[in-house]
This record gives sequence, C-alpha cells and structure tokens, in this order.
Amino acid sequence: MTYGIVIVSHVPEIASGLPKLLQQVAPHLSITYAGGTDDGDIGTSMAKISAAFGENTAAELLAFYDLGSAKMNLEMAIEFADKPVHLYDTALIEGAYTAATLLEAGVSLSDVEKQLQPLVIK
Repeated sequence: MTYGIVIVSHVPEIASGLPKLLQQVAPHLSITYAGGTDDGDIGTSMAKISAAFGENTAAELLAFYDLGSAKMNLEMAIEFADKPVHLYDTALIEGAYTAATLLEAGVSLSDVEKQLQPLVIK
C-alpha cells in the first residue's frame, strides 16, 4: 500500500509552503495540497480538496488541516473520494511532518497513528 499526504489550509501560501518542508524529509512521498477558497480568498474549498485527492498518486491518503471549517470541507470531500482518506485532528505542521518522516521510513500506518496521538488537538 502506498500512502500520501494531503494538506488543507485556509491560507494558500501555508498550503503550498508546508509540502516544500515535507519534501525535504520525505522526497518519495506524494504530497498534495488545497489552500484558500475557489476565488483565492482566505478559507477552504471542497472542490480544491477533491482535486488534491485526485492529484495525489498514492493509493491511500492521510489528510491534515489547520482550522475547523477545513475539517468540514475535508469530511465532505472524503465522502466523494475514490480512495481511502484518513483525517487527523493534529497540529497541522507537527502532525504532517511526523507522518511524512515515518511514512518515508516505511513505518506502518498503525504505528504512524500511534506517534500522532500526542499531537491530537483536544
């Protein structure tokens, strides 16, 4: 099974910048992103999220987001996704970075999820 990461942020620059960081530690991982609304404002877009799912070459995805409304759009996009998507309620940068480094090292999904537990936002 190949895993990929999807980043969703209200700010387009955060959404596009975080994958640049993650590629430094996980150059073989498929990482896509969705940032901002359809017209480029601050917010999120289900259409952009769905496109990020489709552009990601991995068979199964781990999704990370910044704020609550991004989660709502992610949940809606997941319902229409053609591949499994796991949604994580972690600190965005720390969660995505942890997952990327572990997936690049070949760690199992269940072990990645154990490592993400301390980063869950309660």
